[in-house]
Amino acid sequence: MEKDNATQNTAPHPLTEKRWFLYLTEFISGVSVMAVELGASRLLAPYFSSSQIVWTIIIGMIMVAMALGNIYGGRIADKRPDPALLYRRILIASLWFAGVPFLGRYIIIGVSGLLVFSVSTYFLIIAAFVSCALLFVFPLFLLGTVTPSLVKFAMKDLGESGKVVGRLGACNTVGSIIGTFLPTFVTIPSIGTAYSFLLFAGLLLTLAVAYYLFSGRKVKYAWSCVAVVIYIVFLILSKNSSLAFWNENKIYEGESVYNYLLVNEDDSKISLSTNVMFGVQSVKMKEEGLTGMYYDYALAAPVMTGREKGHSVLVLGGGTGTYASQTLKYFDGCGIESVEIDEKITRLSHEYFSMPEDVVCIDYDGRAYLEVTDKKYDVILVDAYQDITIPFQMSTSEFFSLVAKRLDAGGVMAVNLNMRSGEGGITDYICDTIASVFPYVSTVDVTGSTNRVLFASFEGDPRSLLEKELYKQNSDELRGFLGHIVDRIEPYAGGKRILTDDRAPVELLGIKAIDGIISDELSYYRAIYEREGFKGLFRALGIE
Repeated sequence: MEKDNATQNTAPHPLTEKRWFLYLTEFISGVSVMAVELGASRLLAPYFSSSQIVWTIIIGMIMVAMALGNIYGGRIADKRPDPALLYRRILIASLWFAGVPFLGRYIIIGVSGLLVFSVSTYFLIIAAFVSCALLFVFPLFLLGTVTPSLVKFAMKDLGESGKVVGRLGACNTVGSIIGTFLPTFVTIPSIGTAYSFLLFAGLLLTLAVAYYLFSGRKVKYAWSCVAVVIYIVFLILSKNSSLAFWNENKIYEGESVYNYLLVNEDDSKISLSTNVMFGVQSVKMKEEGLTGMYYDYALAAPVMTGREKGHSVLVLGGGTGTYASQTLKYFDGCGIESVEIDEKITRLSHEYFSMPEDVVCIDYDGRAYLEVTDKKYDVILVDAYQDITIPFQMSTSEFFSLVAKRLDAGGVMAVNLNMRSGEGGITDYICDTIASVFPYVSTVDVTGSTNRVLFASFEGDPRSLLEKELYKQNSDELRGFLGHIVDRIEPYAGGKRILTDDRAPVELLGIKAIDGIISDELSYYRAIYEREGFKGLFRALGIE
């Protein structure tokens, strides 16, 4: 049988003639693809949340890119079976990934800025899709060419095709496993997303440079040197990289196994944002008193129980302890447990937010904790929702039934519904679900924000319970604010929109609510843009 002409013109290479190097290439490719997938989720999370929708976009885009790469790689390997072409593609992919930590944030902001005035529905989905496509499709397409190319180079005899393909597949699978666990549990929590990208880009770069250094050709040496210099430049540029690069008030930025974490400080407060950097999950006011946020509204729950002191309180989604601190300030003798799944947030609560030592901090999943504890509480606050990142398992009838079992006689559940939605939106679904468990449900909108606080009880209408106990409070400040709640709180009549463990499309519902919020917030600027174009828009934003 005649050999392929391209094969005859390709000089043997000392590394690709050894199968171990080809297997190593497959292994590192597998590691890098999965590491990039996990890094992509963390890179996008501060801007678009870490919801299942964002994960779906990332996984879908990666699979499409890899599939197209497989097709192209197989075709080009048959036409031009030259390993130098493969390692050049690996070299390009490595430099692309190295540039993502520095350039990615500007691309995401640029895409969002262009789309925000032209897209009115599913903005987050479309912006995340376009950003992911621009950042990751091309380099992952290049890595998709690896496997079919290596099959071509490693196959010396058709009689051993099964063995070769099997070993390459095993190397890719083992690499993918390591590339899954290593970023999640080691590199991202310890060195961050930026350096994780650089680390795995460096592995690919080392592989390609090793190939060129052993090629014996000076021009290849030169390209290797240029590639290393570019990598070092990106390394230097990424040294002080910040996902919230425009933010001048940040005093801490870091990452944990679960979250991107940002702590801001201004003249009045210290605040924590997780994943979606434009929201606030916890706050510490520098002046003593009420925060003016939803935490103050949730202080009505201990009053509704009718107990004057000694409340037992459980906070699910404790954050850095804002509610716990406020409860201890206004109610005597409370015993408070704060359940927070992210132990790094618990550490930040002590370092930046003065978490009271009396608060028992438990690093655990909120629902799982309800399953294992047999304690009863006067107040349970559910504060685990972040924009569209709503844990579905903490939004269902089964979950709220579990909460009900952990309430003592006369106990009250409070829920921070962080988004007010229109008719048939996410808020109505959660309220209907709660009303299917609790006979008495009331809600109050938080002034100046999109939050709504819900109260649920078995003992009576929350408004009546609050009004009955209102004037027994010693704090004039708190008593006055509770009167404000009495004037605004409304009973909720449950409907049939019930979320269950089997069916809880909270993220799609959340996307619709976010669209409405974005549309409302930007309607003013959209009108200016439609009338006056970019010049008028820049003028309205104060940009000369």
